[in-house]
Amino acid sequence: MNTLYFSPGSCALASHIALAESGLPYEIRKVDFGANEQRSEAYLKINPKGRVPALVTEHGVVTETVAILAYIAQLAPAAKLAPLDDPFQFARMQAFNAYMSSTVHVAHAHGRRGYRWADQESSIQDMKNKLPQSMRDCFRLIEDGMLEGPYVLGEQYSVADAYLFVVSGWLKSDGVDIAEFPRVQAHYQKMRERPAVQKAIADEKAA
Repeated sequence: MNTLYFSPGSCALASHIALAESGLPYEIRKVDFGANEQRSEAYLKINPKGRVPALVTEHGVVTETVAILAYIAQLAPAAKLAPLDDPFQFARMQAFNAYMSSTVHVAHAHGRRGYRWADQESSIQDMKNKLPQSMRDCFRLIEDGMLEGPYVLGEQYSVADAYLFVVSGWLKSDGVDIAEFPRVQAHYQKMRERPAVQKAIADEKAA
C-alpha cells in the first residue's frame, strides 16, 4: 500500500491525481499546515524537509513531486502515465516537470513564503508585487512552446498534465487570469473532466 501525505491546495494534488489514474492501491493522509503538523516530530521522521508531498512505499519514502510522478508512472506501466518506451519523450516530460518544480512553483512561493529568501518586510513585499509578472512570464513560455496540446506531450496524456493542472489552478490567487493563456485554459478545463482528477479533488476535500 502506498500512502500519500498531502496538504489541501498544495502541489501534492498532482501526485494524488497520478495515483488515482494509476490503478495502484493507495491511501491519503492529511498534513495540517495550519497546526504546523509538517514540523511535528512524527512527520519529520517521514520527510525531514517538512513539506509535502511524501509518498510512503514498501521500499521507503519518496519525496519531491518530480520524483513521485515518475515513480508512479513507472510503477504502473499499464496506465500509460509516461512514455516509458521512449527515452527522449520521457526526458521531455521530466524537463517539463522540473521546470514546474524549480521555476514556476518557486515563483508562486515568492508570493506566500518570501520569508524563505528575505527577512526585511520591504523585500518580502517586493516579491509579492513581482508575483503576477513572474507567473505570467512562466506561463507565456508554457503557452507558446512547452504545451503541445491537447496534453503537454501532444496526444499522449502523462503525469506532466497533472502537474500543469495543479499549478494552473494557482494563477487566479497569483493575480493572473488564466484566460490570458487560451491553450493552458483549454488544458485546465479538459483535465477537470477526467474522473481521476475529480476523485482526487473530492477525496482531499473529504479528508
